[in-house]
Amino acid sequence: MFFGIGCLSALKVAGASLGLWEICIIWGLGISLAVYLTAGISGGHLNPAVTIALWLFACFPKQKVLPYIIAQFAGAFGGALLAYVLYSSLFTEFETAHHMVRGSVESLQLASIFSTYPAAALNVWQAALVEVVITSILMGMIMALTDDGNGIPKGPLAPLLIGILVAVIGASTGPLTGFAMNPARDFGPKLFTWLAGWGNMAMSGGREIPYFIVPIVAPVIGACAGAAIYRYFIGKNLPCNRCEL
Repeated sequence: MFFGIGCLSALKVAGASLGLWEICIIWGLGISLAVYLTAGISGGHLNPAVTIALWLFACFPKQKVLPYIIAQFAGAFGGALLAYVLYSSLFTEFETAHHMVRGSVESLQLASIFSTYPAAALNVWQAALVEVVITSILMGMIMALTDDGNGIPKGPLAPLLIGILVAVIGASTGPLTGFAMNPARDFGPKLFTWLAGWGNMAMSGGREIPYFIVPIVAPVIGACAGAAIYRYFIGKNLPCNRCEL
């Protein structure tokens, strides 16, 4: 969260020159680093949707689900807060220069530094479909990259490959919804922006149906779909599993 929000802050309020691919790479490598940091303690769980899907389809311990999810939301909130503290003077300067009032529709361009909002051309249902699809791809690949029977080098390469995967998904679909794929990554910072002055606009995104619901629900559906597809159509047909049967 810290690196991703930091690079978007640099782009929007500090005038940094960053393209879509550069932003996606920073997000992806930030995720890789976070997984490397926490893998020994929690297995690198950063995403409630992934945690829920692993519980339902990969024997993740039920008693760990809620504590992990609470920690994931708290971590995302903390990352947003830290990035804002470092850039706060530039946010104020930008808002003053552009006569921008927090909580207005115009202020969404700054709120979007912290959390995701869909392209104006997409309605809420289209955005939800995008999030379901890309999160199912993410989850399916996570299952593949961490499956001992898949013949893919696991260990130290998996976090890096997952980060690259996030970057590729972001580069190909980011302009549609901001590639949330993670309820904590989206709602934690949205809660921060709500408290920091953006108010209800941060939660609704200016939509009739409050947009904050979409990046919470759609990634969970997508992750469960991706995990189920991998388990029942790929995992059970791997040579090692066929031998066990």
